[in-house]
Amino acid sequence: MPIIKSAKKRVRVAHKAAIRNSKTKRSLKAALKAFTAKPSSSSHSTAQSKIDTAVKKGIISKNKAARLKSRAASKAKASKVKPAAAAKATVKKTTAKKPVAKKTTTKKTTAKKS
Repeated sequence: MPIIKSAKKRVRVAHKAAIRNSKTKRSLKAALKAFTAKPSSSSHSTAQSKIDTAVKKGIISKNKAARLKSRAASKAKASKVKPAAAAKATVKKTTAKKPVAKKTTTKKTTAKKS
C-alpha cells in the first residue's frame, strides 16, 4: 500500500479508470457478439459505434478497430445485410471564409513634459 499522498490518489484514479475501461470493453464485446449471432443493419451500426467509442477512449488501437470493422463488414456482406445510412461519418469542410473585422487603430499622442 502506498504511503505518499499522491501515490494513494493515483491508486484511486487508476482504479476508477480500470472500471470505466472494463465497462467499455464489455459493451464492445457484447455488441460484436450480438452482431455475429444475428447480423442486421442496426446491430452492425451499433458494433461500429462501440468500436469508435473504444478507440476514442484509447482502449483499443486504431489498427485493431480497422480490423474489427473490416471483419464486421465482410460478415455483413456475406449475410447480405445492407449497412445503415448513418454508418459512415462524413466531415463537412467549409471553404467560405468568414469576414474579418477591420482593426481600428487610434494614435495616442503623448505629450512630453519638460
